[in-house]
Amino acid sequence: MKNIKIILLALVLAFTFAACGDNTSKEQNDSKPADNKNVEQNKKEETNKDNAENKESKENEETDKKNAENDNENKELKTIKVASHVSPMIDILELIKEDLESIGYKLEIVKVSDNVQANVALANKEVDANFFQHELFMQMYNDKNKANLVAVQPIYNAIVAFYGKDIKSVKDIKDNATVAVPSDPTNMTRALRILAANNLITLKDPESYSVKIEDIKDNPMKLNIMGVSLLNLNEAYNEKDLVFNYPAYISKIGLTPMKNGLLIEDTDDKFAISLVAREDNKDSEEIQALIRALTMDKVKNMINTELEGHALVCF
Repeated sequence: MKNIKIILLALVLAFTFAACGDNTSKEQNDSKPADNKNVEQNKKEETNKDNAENKESKENEETDKKNAENDNENKELKTIKVASHVSPMIDILELIKEDLESIGYKLEIVKVSDNVQANVALANKEVDANFFQHELFMQMYNDKNKANLVAVQPIYNAIVAFYGKDIKSVKDIKDNATVAVPSDPTNMTRALRILAANNLITLKDPESYSVKIEDIKDNPMKLNIMGVSLLNLNEAYNEKDLVFNYPAYISKIGLTPMKNGLLIEDTDDKFAISLVAREDNKDSEEIQALIRALTMDKVKNMINTELEGHALVCF
């Protein structure tokens, strides 16, 4: 009997421990989904936080960008004044206005009545630069007026030529023909060098860039050569047999060098139309910005297309 009681007690205890074990295992198993759910919830919260932070960062960037744009709009542009007076120089300057404005400069084109005024304005610091002349013409002004103008960038070579209203070819030029050349020393030199290159005259010094009518050594056709103001050469076209002129001027009466020119100059970079500044401002930010704008591909393309037959790029 005693043994039976002991056996029964052992069975009761075993059953009790088994039941406890099952409950513990069940509780552990029941806790796992709760733990997984908490992890997922934490991840979701972190993701939402990251998204919120990214959105805020993006909004801040957009705000900064808008503020920068507003600052550029409100920022006062620096004015650069450039003197000029004829096409295509003015057309080229108009072409680069927006490019200069995008980097903080307002280009003001100061239109003058003639070449002398453009140099006087520059020498007197009324403008920052001018754009109409070649270096030899500029140097003549410097020598005559003790000025300090400096050619800072050649842009293009104008194709200059001689024209004749009633002359169709060089063979039609007759003895004692009247010939108009520019009266200013540098352009007179240019014109006389063209006559010499075509064997109509011989110069005492064929290599000189300072030539006057008096420096003609031989004139076998007894050409009557006379100096005329550069701006009056179009009028001389109707009065003289042979007239030197620039494409910018001769185009006003419907003529072009490649179509109507009788004697056309070989390219000479000493006569390249250039941007001119002063010794005191040639290295300034404004002049350097002008140089960069004038030597862009868009300017080169304009010269090669719109000025085809009139000019040749030299940068």
